[in-house]
Amino acid sequence: MKNESATNDSQLTSFVNRIINGDCIEGMKKLPAESVDLIIADPPYNLSKGKPLRWNNSVKLNGMGGNWDKVIVDWDNMTFQNYWDFTQIWLNEAKRVLKPTGSIWVYGTYHNIGVTNVLFQKLGIEIINEIIWYKRNSFPNLAGRRFTASHETLLWGHTGGGRRRYTFNYQDTKEMDCKEDLLKKRGKQMRTVWDIPNNKKPEELRFGKHPTQKPLRICERIILATSRPNDLVLVPFCGSGSECLAAFKLGRRFIGFEIEKQYIELTNKRLDYEKQNKKQTRLSGD
Repeated sequence: MKNESATNDSQLTSFVNRIINGDCIEGMKKLPAESVDLIIADPPYNLSKGKPLRWNNSVKLNGMGGNWDKVIVDWDNMTFQNYWDFTQIWLNEAKRVLKPTGSIWVYGTYHNIGVTNVLFQKLGIEIINEIIWYKRNSFPNLAGRRFTASHETLLWGHTGGGRRRYTFNYQDTKEMDCKEDLLKKRGKQMRTVWDIPNNKKPEELRFGKHPTQKPLRICERIILATSRPNDLVLVPFCGSGSECLAAFKLGRRFIGFEIEKQYIELTNKRLDYEKQNKKQTRLSGD
């Protein structure tokens, strides 16, 4: 077992604490089996369902409410079959690299979470919980033709079968001081509805932003609840790097994959700033 662990560590050296430019499926193929403790995935939601999505022209985005000023992105423009195949392939690789003691989190909305749910079951990823992330400050539905979309869904699963050896810091979740979460009282069990504002703090946007950037608060909650210090966190769809930054701040190692170079630059700026802050804190003796 020790020799196997040492081999995995040597194979991971060129990946750990780095954001790798490239497709996550090809990237994960290079990682050893059962080498990752936690996976946090924020995949494309496939909102456009194979139709052109000209976000720069403020075209209405069905289901999300109002006009959105975004960018054209090929990765969010698939037919249903292509999206199914893509999701199955990356989830299969994620399952391969995940330790039996690890777990996986996947974000989604009603546009895509059903595909993720079914494929979890098909691939033998047992669902531990479905989390509803309630966003009090969600974008209003300006068209007035449907209810305002005010939540996202997260599926939390593991691959260890009936033994359920995954990490869950139950007592820590009870004692978490979640001041902004009106549904969480300190000392009480954490429930499956999380009241976390979607607004990013000014320091989170200091170096730029990503269309689907997640607030650090939700990333930190996931990492604190389901990993241990020095665990390895894999982020297949890095985006602006909130999950990687949260992992670094909380003393975990990380591997990120991202296809867009501009977002790798953004993530590295955020990480460099946090590293400098830590260095200054150590020098001041705080």
